[in-house]
Amino acid sequence: MGRRSMGVEEEFLLVDPRDGRVRALAAAALNRCAEGEQCEVEAELQLQQIETNTEPCISLSDLGRQIRHARGQAAEAARSVGAEIAAMATSALPAETSITPGRRYQRMRERFGLMAEEQLTCGCHIHVEVGSDEEGVAILDRMRSWLPTLLALSANSPFWQGKDSAYSSYRAQVWTRWPSAGPTELFGSAEAYHDTVRAMTETQTVLDTGMIYFDARLAQRYPTVEIRVADVCLHPDDAVLLAALARALVQTAEREWRNGEAAAPVRLELIRLAGWRASRSGLETELLDPRTMRPAPALEVIDGLLEHLRDALEDSGDHADVIELRDALLSRGNGARQQREMFRESGRLADVVAECARRTAPSGS
Repeated sequence: MGRRSMGVEEEFLLVDPRDGRVRALAAAALNRCAEGEQCEVEAELQLQQIETNTEPCISLSDLGRQIRHARGQAAEAARSVGAEIAAMATSALPAETSITPGRRYQRMRERFGLMAEEQLTCGCHIHVEVGSDEEGVAILDRMRSWLPTLLALSANSPFWQGKDSAYSSYRAQVWTRWPSAGPTELFGSAEAYHDTVRAMTETQTVLDTGMIYFDARLAQRYPTVEIRVADVCLHPDDAVLLAALARALVQTAEREWRNGEAAAPVRLELIRLAGWRASRSGLETELLDPRTMRPAPALEVIDGLLEHLRDALEDSGDHADVIELRDALLSRGNGARQQREMFRESGRLADVVAECARRTAPSGS
């Protein structure tokens, strides 16, 4: 396969521009959006959030344009009902939530109770094209230990219910309450993957296969691997960087599989610890290096990721762009660092939300 297509789904909070609190305005915003043409904005679990989707893209420049366009479309719909969108993976201020009407979402509330009601989190999901389920599962097995590094890069949820959580991605902590969420053990084959998913649904714990919330999974509707580990990114360029890295991870893993290289037998327990470390510290201190599963400075782990992906990035022509995007992210900091810097400057979480909304989709974008 040549350059694989990729697409990005982003979830956003709907916030009041005056006080920074989330507002249950998704239905009204979507109605306004539907009045226009080619609306790419969709509902999510909570009425206080919406989701955007890009079309499949080959080039990073095209993907970046689509991400900005989708954010602008969502922002226009939100502004039409008196709100703004904010690329924050959790609400900085105390939030009252409302489950979106609909049979499936209501069933989720009935089964999971308060956990579903509190699940106001916003992620970034990246789809990368694969040729078959067998190839896709081989890729899942060979990329899983690097996924916490993507979480660290994207971490954008330091605040929860009006407090600093002490985490860079508190969304990751909240998200893992779902019984099917998190990293996976090695599958070995597409048959084993599908048998696992079938067994999980037969427990009647999750409602359906749509609730298989692995950090990375085979997508249901598309011939893609869907990487779901990341927070929504504050800056659109950071979402482009994540997509480029995700595609390179897929390409590198596929090449290892074709060359007969076995998936690294890293214990699931260690990958869980790596995810926790990424959630806790983001890029600020140490991560677990996937090559050794020992602590190492975050920047050293990022460099290791780029070295691991060098051949794939050069083959796709993305290496120079990824280096530039990486340097820009490290210079400005991920969303967690930026949010904390905003709070140190103003001392008001409402100001943090307002500034995040401004950076998500500036007026006129």
